[in-house]
Amino acid sequence: MAPVILALQSESWVDVRVLATAQHRHLLDQVLDFFGIKPHIDLNIMRPNQALTTLTARLLLELDSVLQAEKPDIVLAQGDTTTVLTMALACFYHHIPFGHVEAGLRTWDMQNPFPEEANRVIAGRLARWHFAPTESSRQNLLREGVSDADIVVTGNTVIDALLMTASKELELGIALDETKRLVLVTSHRRENFGEPFRSVCRALKTLAERNADIQILYPVHPNPGVKDVAHAMLGDCHNIILCEPLEYAPFIAAMKRAYLIISDSGGVQEEAPALGKPVLVLRDETERPEAVEMGVVKLVGPSYERIIVETQVLLDDVAAYKAMARGISPYGDGKGAQRIVDVLRDFLSLGLR
Repeated sequence: MAPVILALQSESWVDVRVLATAQHRHLLDQVLDFFGIKPHIDLNIMRPNQALTTLTARLLLELDSVLQAEKPDIVLAQGDTTTVLTMALACFYHHIPFGHVEAGLRTWDMQNPFPEEANRVIAGRLARWHFAPTESSRQNLLREGVSDADIVVTGNTVIDALLMTASKELELGIALDETKRLVLVTSHRRENFGEPFRSVCRALKTLAERNADIQILYPVHPNPGVKDVAHAMLGDCHNIILCEPLEYAPFIAAMKRAYLIISDSGGVQEEAPALGKPVLVLRDETERPEAVEMGVVKLVGPSYERIIVETQVLLDDVAAYKAMARGISPYGDGKGAQRIVDVLRDFLSLGLR
């Protein structure tokens, strides 16, 4: 959302009010600082080990109060978090036009990813504008009965942010062995908790043991179900670095430095191909099929055998690596935020509100 906020702030016709629910407090603040954005309202909603039902109920009540006080003409939210679901619902109750940024992503499986698929499907039913990142996302929305007039293919604003950031000199802040190829790992999805995540860790350990010329960097998610298992299974591997979650700019620096990336992150599937980095996705399904179809992302699931086989191919086969490391992305050209601004300006200037 940072590129959208910054683009709106440069316009004279709009008064921008930034609301942070802080559903992900540990990730939010450093991104706001990096882009120079200060929230006008901060709900600081997160609590330790908070259940989804509790989070949803608290968010809906808090957002209801905010909307009554602010009385906005338009509300925008991005993605598929519980924040987006509850904001879409609160806007519906208050008859406020809601714009869904990054609309139309689908796996067609409500349990995968959980709860994100349900969040974005419900938000999509309530949205006035659907700012879809790709033509495939647009087709998903049409399939669900959304009017074509309410869909705008903008490209994903995550690419706007990426290009703004990657053009700068970035510090990773972690000492790496420059003689080794870097394998960057992220894994945090709820559907992989338990045995699937243990399978991922076993695969990473095997890869580290078999390939003395690689170094694995894994910024570990703070959830105990991830952190405790990762440190127990991988903490004694000499060429695996486990660290705290990286802030936004250092993580972009890590992606730029990486030889390949193993991840279950949706954002990484979009960002890494634009940087020319092959991505092996620790999921069996993805709501971002475009990069898979282009051959720059490959689904391997949380499978011990497939992770090892596909990673080893990229480490050993130069032609296979080059086929995935083409530096192309179907997700945007860096102008998505401006397209969103243009739609909202036209809507208000035509007196349609």
